[in-house]
Amino acid sequence: MQITDETHLREIVGHPIEMVRNKVKPTLSEIHRDWLAESPMVFLATSDEQGRVDVSPKGDPRGKVVHVIDDTRIAIPERPGNKRVDGYLNILRNPHAGTVFLIPGRGDTLRVNGPARIVDDGDYFDELAVEGKRPILAVEIDVDEVFFHCAKAFMRSDLWKPDTWAPDVLPSTAAITKLVLPEVDEEALEKRYSEENYRKLLY
Repeated sequence: MQITDETHLREIVGHPIEMVRNKVKPTLSEIHRDWLAESPMVFLATSDEQGRVDVSPKGDPRGKVVHVIDDTRIAIPERPGNKRVDGYLNILRNPHAGTVFLIPGRGDTLRVNGPARIVDDGDYFDELAVEGKRPILAVEIDVDEVFFHCAKAFMRSDLWKPDTWAPDVLPSTAAITKLVLPEVDEEALEKRYSEENYRKLLY
């Protein structure tokens, strides 16, 4: 049966305890800043004016994946990519974003949500340079909500346990692309998606 109202939903899920309700804050604290400084990976969620959602992973060395402008604003740099810019197009149409910041080996995560904007420069861009290259853009997010998320999802998935990893169960990226786009030359795809080639294009 489809759930169509909050009352029915709450009958099944229940209500959060007071500690969980109260953990959401409107500004960054010192521990939030510390977490952001140690995180090398963030997932950025956006949606367009019709509510269609995109979630994009963004990774950099620790200290480069996000810049804290102040206690109410952060900036996530953009590096060279596939030029689809789905999330950025969404922000132009619906300026709200949600993020999840990860630290490898940790099950808990940090979530930051709020209105977003795209900028093409800022006095912090030099601080976000990697290998001498500044970001080409950045997404600035005003902090409406910041809170830590519990570790249960990571515990259920055993995400950080190498003995559960099976990266070779599925075909390579090139082979998958060939299945989706059979007209593309597979040898060219293998070269394009090789780690050696990718690393040349990171920055």
